[in-house]
Amino acid sequence: MKTKKTNWPKFIGVAGGTGSGKTTISEIIQKSFGKEKAAIIAMDSYYKDFPELSLAERKKINYDHPNAFDLELLKDQLKTLKKGKCIEIPVYSFDMYKRTGAKMHLCPTPIVIVEGILLFYDEELRNMFDIKIFVDADPDVRIIRRMQRDVLERERTLESVTKQYLNTVRPMHIQFVEPTKRFADLIVPRGGRNKIAMDIIISKIKSLLKEYKKKN
Repeated sequence: MKTKKTNWPKFIGVAGGTGSGKTTISEIIQKSFGKEKAAIIAMDSYYKDFPELSLAERKKINYDHPNAFDLELLKDQLKTLKKGKCIEIPVYSFDMYKRTGAKMHLCPTPIVIVEGILLFYDEELRNMFDIKIFVDADPDVRIIRRMQRDVLERERTLESVTKQYLNTVRPMHIQFVEPTKRFADLIVPRGGRNKIAMDIIISKIKSLLKEYKKKN
């Protein structure tokens, strides 16, 4: 039997540069409505796998370029959620620069938040989002947050983080991430600390959930 496509779940895309506050905004939204109503998918889970390469070779890959992501898998899985079916999200290891082989099971919730640096780069992908949010932050703030995260959470050296930022993160942001700002429905400066912007986003999602409740 063919699965009937519905208007649910509603997809909210949260894009922006590294360290801009995408995850914070996504988590604020989820916390406001609960995990049973709002799920989060990280675009980072869809980094391509290169098992044929050594660890040293994988470290040299430009992970801030659109080609580093398996966009087709992400789009396919969002389409699966739209059909009311569950998906198996790849689990990616930032220590080993590859997928672990494990999967994260996710079933559709009324609201699905997807966050990632290049969500609005691919035309087909960005057109799948019902709300497109671009999180804007000053470059110096973003690099400091990136350093703190990579050194403290991912056990990278300060030297390696600085080199990566100058060689790939910054130029890829200018070339690929920043231009996608024009596709956003809402640009949020200062990330989750922007209370007025967050109130607007939460209010819009509340109206969507009221619509969902009426139809279900």
